[in-house]
Amino acid sequence: MKLSLKELTNRSNGWGYVKRKQKLKDYIRGWIGYYHLADMKRFLLDTDEWLRRRIRMCIWKAWKKPKTKVANLIKCGIEKYKACEWGNTRKGYWRIADSPILKVAINNDSLRKAGYPTLMGSYLEWYPK
Repeated sequence: MKLSLKELTNRSNGWGYVKRKQKLKDYIRGWIGYYHLADMKRFLLDTDEWLRRRIRMCIWKAWKKPKTKVANLIKCGIEKYKACEWGNTRKGYWRIADSPILKVAINNDSLRKAGYPTLMGSYLEWYPK
């Protein structure tokens, strides 16, 4: 499953946000539909955390230039000094995706509002309690 999710969140596949969301939604719905009988809450929570980091990495890569990164961080509510500091960094995409600044700027609620699916959310559709 993680290998398939990794392919779907590959940062260089050239898909836009909409196509990536739809493919993730379809894959997660199918996977949860097949394995929903198993008790796997802990596994899903851990995998969701990893998946959100992959999505943040894709978003950070899509912003491309430092000027765009700084502008988008400011739009997300980060103060200008910190946005300039993190937007101009040369650290790798995976490393930045786990940074406290990006976790605040692109938090779980904003990802949910943007329409990105979660494994736990799909699992809870089967078992609402």
